[in-house]
Amino acid sequence: MKKKYKYRAGKKTFELEYNYIPVRYIIAAIITILEVLSIVAIVVALCYFVPYFYLACFATEIFCVIKIIASNDNPEYKIPWLLFVLILPIVGFMLYFIFYSRSFNKKYVRRLKKLYEEKYPNSDTENFICLQEDSLTAYNQAKLLCSLSNSHLFTNTAQKYFPLGEQMWQSMLTDLKNAEKFIYMEYFIIEEGIFWDSILEILKEKAQNGLDVRVVFDDIGCMSTLPGNYAKKLEKFGIKAVPFSRLKGQANNEFNNRSHRKITVIDGRIGYTGGVNIADEYINEIKRFGHWKDVGIRLQGEAVYELTKLFLIDFGVNVKEIPDALDCNVLYPTTSNVENGYVIPFGDGPAPLYRRRVAQSLIVDMLANAKKYVYIMTPYLIIDNDMCLAIENAAIKGVDVRIIVPHIPDKKLVFEMTKTFYERLMKAGVKIYEYEAGFVHAKCYLVDDRIAMVGTINMDYRSLVHHFENGVWMYNTDSLVDLKADMLDTIEKSICIEQKNVKTNLFQRFVRSIVRIFVPLL
Repeated sequence: MKKKYKYRAGKKTFELEYNYIPVRYIIAAIITILEVLSIVAIVVALCYFVPYFYLACFATEIFCVIKIIASNDNPEYKIPWLLFVLILPIVGFMLYFIFYSRSFNKKYVRRLKKLYEEKYPNSDTENFICLQEDSLTAYNQAKLLCSLSNSHLFTNTAQKYFPLGEQMWQSMLTDLKNAEKFIYMEYFIIEEGIFWDSILEILKEKAQNGLDVRVVFDDIGCMSTLPGNYAKKLEKFGIKAVPFSRLKGQANNEFNNRSHRKITVIDGRIGYTGGVNIADEYINEIKRFGHWKDVGIRLQGEAVYELTKLFLIDFGVNVKEIPDALDCNVLYPTTSNVENGYVIPFGDGPAPLYRRRVAQSLIVDMLANAKKYVYIMTPYLIIDNDMCLAIENAAIKGVDVRIIVPHIPDKKLVFEMTKTFYERLMKAGVKIYEYEAGFVHAKCYLVDDRIAMVGTINMDYRSLVHHFENGVWMYNTDSLVDLKADMLDTIEKSICIEQKNVKTNLFQRFVRSIVRIFVPLL
């Protein structure tokens, strides 16, 4: 099922078709709602018909409150759940048991462990010794990141930074056409259009020529951009395809932990990542929110090993049976690139799969060790108190902290939440800029010309806590010059927010205060 809508690009008006939400998603949502209502109804009926059963419910409610307070979760995540449990009798603690934390079945955990055991050949001991001699700050940060994400420190990796999605697109097409052994692609959003169609034609040809071509797309991310049976359609072309965490209509938080990763791996030698999804707005073929500002990065060399590993894990846990892997020498070929600097591609995701918040720990450490400046580009600025303090402390000690956000938002409610942090951060000396031409979807972090991170990670709860993400940490690499130039150019094209821009009336403050309580659950 499709629906047409019109959009403007320059002075011309175009018409585009997009998919309604496929029926299977609607069925999954209905099943989930019915499951939740049935469970709550049974408990309410027992309270009504079984003598003193309500006392057991009251004791359960007290138990939930104690458990939430005593947990190691962020206090800002506890507050909305405490309100649910205390304000909504029975319903509150039932929702808590169903949705508070995700449990993974034993089969999933066993398969995940097996996939993690299939490691690529790597010894980064010598790299760490050299990095320690160069910079103790970078060494400690790299140790932290590798420990939390189970990644490795790489050298011998060339990087190319793309300040716009359309530039990355053209480079990807060239590399995809030159693929000889395999192509792996994983994206939160894939949408039929100019961008995807140009890639799909290459994938079909390569698959017909015997290359191992695999695609992972998030089931909810592509809910309104692809047909519900799109994986089967790709399989007819010889492409191994699977939706990430396919919705099954289960009363748990399967709706929450999505793959927000963007990964392309070609022959194990070339990798792409960044903020760019495979949809036409990301390359400015469609303009829905003004000019779409996004970035990407191309890696060539040893660091691509980690992107390959992340993809194979995500593919392996979502297929019915793990397919035979290519030879290790094919997946992780040796390379002879000689480039400056150090690189760590890494993954991040929800607990308990990742024992700590990888990206948040890294960003906080980058802020804490900054000496001169920190430049950040992010589409969303919805942060917890720990992150807010880290940003404030950097600015208070004299670091030039600049944050670039959109001027034209894609989600108005989320943008209102972003604005609630303006005044507090500005009082600490943080400079905030809104990209005047349109929407910033880039996720970039640059510190003191020496350290940077580019990837899929936004500064919001969903990205930092719930989603599976990935990024690339870099120290003293050649690409940082291009990243800084793009940051400064984007700042020049942005509106510097002043105190007069953040004034609100009483009603706005009230609404923002209420919504902000539930931000961790959005």
